[in-house]
Amino acid sequence: MPGKQHTITVVAFDGVQLLDVTGPVEVFTTANRYGADYDVRIVSPTGLGVRTSSGVTIGVDGMEAGSSSGPNTVVVPGRRAWRSAVADTVLIGLVRRTAEGADRVVSVCAGAFVLAEAGLLTGHRAATHWELAPQLAAAYPDVRVEDNPIFVQDGHVITSAGVTAGIDLALHLVETDYGADVARAVARELVVFMARPGGQAQFSARLVTREPRHAAVRRVLDQVAADPAGEHTIDSMAGVGGLSRRHLARIFRAEVGVTPGQYVESVRMEAARALLEGDAGSVEDVAQQAGFGSSETLRRVFRHTLGISPTDYRARFRSTVP
Repeated sequence: MPGKQHTITVVAFDGVQLLDVTGPVEVFTTANRYGADYDVRIVSPTGLGVRTSSGVTIGVDGMEAGSSSGPNTVVVPGRRAWRSAVADTVLIGLVRRTAEGADRVVSVCAGAFVLAEAGLLTGHRAATHWELAPQLAAAYPDVRVEDNPIFVQDGHVITSAGVTAGIDLALHLVETDYGADVARAVARELVVFMARPGGQAQFSARLVTREPRHAAVRRVLDQVAADPAGEHTIDSMAGVGGLSRRHLARIFRAEVGVTPGQYVESVRMEAARALLEGDAGSVEDVAQQAGFGSSETLRRVFRHTLGISPTDYRARFRSTVP
């Protein structure tokens, strides 16, 4: 909202992740050098400084943000030990009071758990760190958790993925408030993407599946994992398991959570990612070794699953050296 001072209230607390706080704050304060007008305030449940997860102490402006005549946004960062945060009734009360009447309510990373505990995510779509998304969905079934977006906006509530995604979200808010030129200038100043390519999937851990109880399913999993490039048709997998096609498909989904075909593709994706991070030759070579058959198929699956191309993935994750 150009021409109006915008108040940003960051709710900090002991154990909070340092970058969850300082990343967005740096974006907003940097934006002020390029024509924005943000009044950034940090509050805590006690009104005293907080010790972050990294051991650094952050000073605060008090317990309450105070009144604001202009637009205002509440930012709630997170801590990995989210159960400790949601059990802090003083913190939850502060978040509820601060969020009341706010134009926007924002969380960074595990801050989504605090918003959910405060009742501010009920019925809303939400994002959090990819590793915590299943826990958020299990703990708060009335929240519609999305595990891939860098950030999700649902009405006046905006939630972001893990840690540095708070910077992406803050840039989005700057663009909304003061225009793309200001946000672009901030991104250049901080040497970050204006809009990060791809979603969280490109950063997620290697393949995670449930441990099946059925011996036939375990045999199929082992066979596929041992040779991702093998000819893993539903018929061949049924043969390995000693089951009919229909029986394999039924118990496989029940025990692993995906279809046999989806599992094969995910194993091949894992193999391709490992090859791209090493010295495996061209993208065509990687496609052949991982079982995709052609570089075009590999590119299509990468785009669909990770939101980036194999070449971009290799450049981003192979080394820190440009």
